[in-house]
Amino acid sequence: MNKGVLNLVSVGPGFEQMIVPRAIEALRDSEVIVAYELYLRWIAPHIEGKQIHSPPLTQERERALLAIEQARAGRRVSLVSSGDIGIYAMAALAFDDMREDDTYEVNVIPGVTSANACASLLGSPLSHDFATLSLSNLLCPWEWIEQRASHIAQADLACVLYNVQSAGRQEGVYRILQLMLQHKAPHTLCGVVRNAYRPGQQVAIYRLDQLPTLQFDMLTSIVIGNRFTQRKRDWIFTPRGYNDWTQDGSAQPLELEAPALPAQAVWVFAGTSDGNALAAQLAASGQRVVVSAATGYGGELARQDCPGAFVWAGRQGVEARRQALRQSQARVLVDATHPFATQMSQQLMDLAHELGIAYLRYERPSLLAADDPLACADMAQAARRAMQMGRRIFLATGSKDLASFLQADGADRHQWFARVTADPQFVARALELGLPRANLCAMQGPFSRSFNEALWRDWQIDCVVTKDSGQAGGYRAKLDAAQALGIPVLTVRRPALDYPAVAGDFESVHRQLAAWPGA
Repeated sequence: MNKGVLNLVSVGPGFEQMIVPRAIEALRDSEVIVAYELYLRWIAPHIEGKQIHSPPLTQERERALLAIEQARAGRRVSLVSSGDIGIYAMAALAFDDMREDDTYEVNVIPGVTSANACASLLGSPLSHDFATLSLSNLLCPWEWIEQRASHIAQADLACVLYNVQSAGRQEGVYRILQLMLQHKAPHTLCGVVRNAYRPGQQVAIYRLDQLPTLQFDMLTSIVIGNRFTQRKRDWIFTPRGYNDWTQDGSAQPLELEAPALPAQAVWVFAGTSDGNALAAQLAASGQRVVVSAATGYGGELARQDCPGAFVWAGRQGVEARRQALRQSQARVLVDATHPFATQMSQQLMDLAHELGIAYLRYERPSLLAADDPLACADMAQAARRAMQMGRRIFLATGSKDLASFLQADGADRHQWFARVTADPQFVARALELGLPRANLCAMQGPFSRSFNEALWRDWQIDCVVTKDSGQAGGYRAKLDAAQALGIPVLTVRRPALDYPAVAGDFESVHRQLAAWPGA
């Protein structure tokens, strides 16, 4: 019996001239070709007269097993994959199903990967250390994907994101981009490539903080640079970099793009009306104050509301915050972020500890009674209870939590209405999740009782879901409006964090700041 041959053949991104000669040789020498149907179009001139098997896209393991069975039968087989068959592709399945006592010959034939192809269209963004990350959670737990993304971002590696977005997996890429923004500078240069070296090819360059506003698909790859990635003409490139690094191998600090920051200042991380009011009061008392706002719009409000304070605004990542706090020798960090912004609060506590800066949490008072029967522990419980209590449900929880409701089991049997901040990114996210345009209110809060009452009456709302946001977040106005209409309000309790120091009013903040060294 003839000894079989299993060729694991890479045919690149889909452009004839990028198929390596050894792959063409293996295809021509094979009797049997096993491939997804799309790939057959790319290799048609080289497989005439061959026995061809093309199980559909979702049957990867069936393709691998079919190729192995043919090789065991003594036939010369090519199992074909796009890109490089050893990278997020078919080779691993073939080795997984191979037996130790198999005797057929195995040849792994490399090819041009999606990362290579996309990088070449952008310039040279992967010229230093880089990582690739697939965002498909079909074969990998999503928690692992997020953990790996966080490590990539913290290491400031350039990276390529594969399997970016699909019809059934819309939100994941935005969570990964937010993780990147926590550790990479917002102006980090990135490339978005769709259909690399295929018909309909699209190539564009963006800043990292622009990516969350975009829509992607499974034909798109995202290339994210590192702190050294530069733009020249219509290209981006990452220098080899060795002469720009310190002797211990660490990267030189980024120069801050912002103007010189006040030294020895009290930094107030705000983004809420009471946070701005606190910053304004501290500045009026003679303190040097920097107000950090997460968005450009938040910066506009802070400049208006906080006379005498320096405003540092925009989507800054943790690395930019670290450098700004260190270089300005910040004296105290006052965390006046939203009660539900726990990820940001944890990041600020970690930075304060790392840099030896005093940390104080300003926690606006809660209006939720401890024994409120309509209180919910989290969004998932609120979604279940809302669907039990109402048919036309209004969500006043913010845009980032909409998926917990709109994608819950049984959500399609209810009508959902929501109010989000008038930011294109938040509006787009709500629409992508399937919220009808007629059911979406995009406005900047907080809102009065009369406004809530009129809106909910007009929309015939029979259940409201909100957060324990306190008086500054308009919580009392929501309760009063719902009571007037006779509809229930489900309130999600605040998540608990172990803050090292907490103040519940402005007077307490002043007292604690005065008690610390350097006041």
